[in-house]
Amino acid sequence: MGGVSEGSTTFETVGEKPVLRLTGRVSTANRGGFIQARTKLDAPLPDTAQGIILNVRGNDQPYYLHLRTKWTVLPWQLYQAEFDTSQAWREVRIPFEAFAPYGGLLRQSFKISDVRSIAVVAFGRDHNADLSVRAIGVY
Repeated sequence: MGGVSEGSTTFETVGEKPVLRLTGRVSTANRGGFIQARTKLDAPLPDTAQGIILNVRGNDQPYYLHLRTKWTVLPWQLYQAEFDTSQAWREVRIPFEAFAPYGGLLRQSFKISDVRSIAVVAFGRDHNADLSVRAIGVY
């Protein structure tokens, strides 16, 4: 894919809870433009879920959640939603309706039980990323 972004993911302990921290430099040079931390789901999300809930803090920059489904076969296909961060911990709720298809050849919406992975992503513009996530789930 040619990107030259550089990033790292670490787990830190804040209080007594583990926190995922995504840091690095996002560069759009050479057709790049993202760093991410992704996890595959062990089980399907419940059909009754209305969205994703996060507890995050960051460097006052926007970040993204990327969802991949069993139908996002190509590496550049995903569903994406943006969220903002601040230097204080905050809860963010993103309804599934807020996720838009990215990468072409995808339906406008997806079946919740088809979601296979979730990623937090610094994406789409040149910037320094610093995002911490201490909880992620569904509501």
